[in-house]
Amino acid sequence: MIPSAPELPLVAILRGLAPTEALAVADVLYQAGFRTLEVPLNRPGALECIALLAASAPADTLIGGGTMLSVADVEAVYEAGGRLLVSPNCNPAVIRRAVGLGMYCAPGVATPTEAFAALDAGAHALKLFPADMLGHAGLRAFKSVIPASVPLWPVGGITPDNMAGWVGAGASGFGIGGQLYTPGASLDALALRAAAYVAAWRRTQATTQLTQ
Repeated sequence: MIPSAPELPLVAILRGLAPTEALAVADVLYQAGFRTLEVPLNRPGALECIALLAASAPADTLIGGGTMLSVADVEAVYEAGGRLLVSPNCNPAVIRRAVGLGMYCAPGVATPTEAFAALDAGAHALKLFPADMLGHAGLRAFKSVIPASVPLWPVGGITPDNMAGWVGAGASGFGIGGQLYTPGASLDALALRAAAYVAAWRRTQATTQLTQ
C-alpha cells in the first residue's frame, strides 16, 4: 500500500546527515512540524540514517532516500525501512520498482516530457529541479499541462521569503536542503530555520484561503 503524503508538504533534505546526529536532528524537525525527511544517498552513512529514522519516526511521518538513481538504490532504501523515493532525475525503471514496492515516489523533472514519463511510470508527485533555473514561469507552464491532482514540489533555492511567490505560481509543496539543514549546524539554529519555513508555509495557505 502506497503511503500518503504528510499534511505538511515540506520535505527536509538532510544531505550529509551523520548517524550519530540523525535522531536529534529529526526530533527538532518533528517538533517544528516536518513530517517528510529525505536522506540523499550520495553521502556516507545515508542508509544507516534512514534505518534509524524509519525505526523511530512518528506514525504520520514519511522517511526515505534522495539521489536515488538505480533500482539497487530503491531496494536498499526499502530494506532500510524507507518508503519515499526522491531523485534528481526521471528514470522510469527506478520509479516503477519503487511503486511496485509500495513507496511514495517524487522523481525530479525539468521538462514536460520528463514529467509525463514520470507519471506514466507511476510517480505520485513531481520534484521540479532545479527550481531556480525553471523559475515561476516554468512552474506555471507545468501547471498548464500537468493534471491538477499531481503535487509539484520546487527544489533548489527555496527560502521562507520566496515561498509565497512560488505558491502563487502553483507550487503545492517544497523540498528544502541547505537553507534548512547543514551538517554541523547547531540544533538551535536548525530549530529556528525549521520554524521559519513552517510559519512561511502556513502564511501562504492562509493567504490563499482569503483570496479564494
